[in-house]
Amino acid sequence: MLLKIPMRKLLAELLGTFTLVFAGTGAIVINAASHGAIGHAGIALTFGLVVLAMIYTFGDVSGAHLNPAVTIAFAVSRRFAWREVPGYLGAQIAGALAASLLLRVLYPENATLGATLPAGSEMQSFVLEVVLTAILMLTILSVSTGAKEKGITAGIAIGGVVGLEAMFAGPACGASMNPARSLAPALVSGHLEHLWLYLVATVLGALIAVPLCIGVRGSSVTPAD
Repeated sequence: MLLKIPMRKLLAELLGTFTLVFAGTGAIVINAASHGAIGHAGIALTFGLVVLAMIYTFGDVSGAHLNPAVTIAFAVSRRFAWREVPGYLGAQIAGALAASLLLRVLYPENATLGATLPAGSEMQSFVLEVVLTAILMLTILSVSTGAKEKGITAGIAIGGVVGLEAMFAGPACGASMNPARSLAPALVSGHLEHLWLYLVATVLGALIAVPLCIGVRGSSVTPAD
């Protein structure tokens, strides 16, 4: 299965997701270690900027999905071939795990490694994650060509939405929007108690965005290459 996918695509997804998780959750970890030097706004900005940067870095190679929920939603919308989904998901999870493992080595005293944890009830965070991911995926579907997030507007729009949502919803639910971003620090830190929420809600939110996009834009779906 993996041999049918150019290795450069898988490497781009691995490196892109590694950088996203290393910078994003790293900002949370370093903020704790530096007694709040980065601040919540700085953490949200870091997530938005790293997504923007990775889209411009790898968008023309792999599409810079960097997110299993995005890959699955692209496949459901017929913009991405299902045969490539397992390889992309494996590369994204591997990149995220590598980032969290490196952060564990660098900051062994940190308890959560930036894991997403609900500040209120699980239901509150579940609904927030569904809505946040749906908005993000709707933006991605609207500014991407096929399954490629590349262009002047794509990186700015997608990175801007990530930063915006992390800014206002991060204190409540962690604003994951990405199963790999939540899975890696949870596994490495051992905080698995709320992991199901972030795996299910983010994928559900991304899937909800597909019919919403069709409803707004009609059936103009670019088929997978």
